Amino acid sequence: MTMYATVDSPLGELLLVGEEAAGTAGGVALASLSLPGQKGAAVVREDWVHAPGAFAGIAAQLREYFAGRLTRFDIAYAEGTGTGFQRRVWAALDDVPYGETVSYGQIAERVGTSGTGVRAVGTAIGRNPLLVVRPCHRVIGADGALRGYAGGPERKRQLLGLEGAPAVR
Repeated sequence: MTMYATVDSPLGELLLVGEEAAGTAGGVALASLSLPGQKGAAVVREDWVHAPGAFAGIAAQLREYFAGRLTRFDIAYAEGTGTGFQRRVWAALDDVPYGETVSYGQIAERVGTSGTGVRAVGTAIGRNPLLVVRPCHRVIGADGALRGYAGGPERKRQLLGLEGAPAVR
């Protein structure tokens, strides 16, 4: 069963989508976290169940993150989304520490792809279904400039500022 809830945040109302999952806090594994106006954002479907209680633990972590008191999320993610390559790239994102940035090329190196694979890495990052909690906002251009973010460059800058990341162009 697919469930959803919304959570207010400094970025706007977040849409959380998850699947029932036994053994997880609240019984939900997060499949998507999207922002208003986001490119490729999830849209609530008629057959989804509104279940804010199932997302209470995730919502609490998000509030702590936006208050500057949480630096790493402890959330069960739904399995089965993305290709094998995308999942490797997303796992590399999970290893980028709070308050730090890396380049697309550095992520490509971490997943074992050549310099020509940077574009594929960028595409995989752009398809990250878990904005904010899977920190794709911490990936910037090799020149230190902001590059793509499904939630928009201002939100990326806002998240990096919240985390105290080094200034980006």
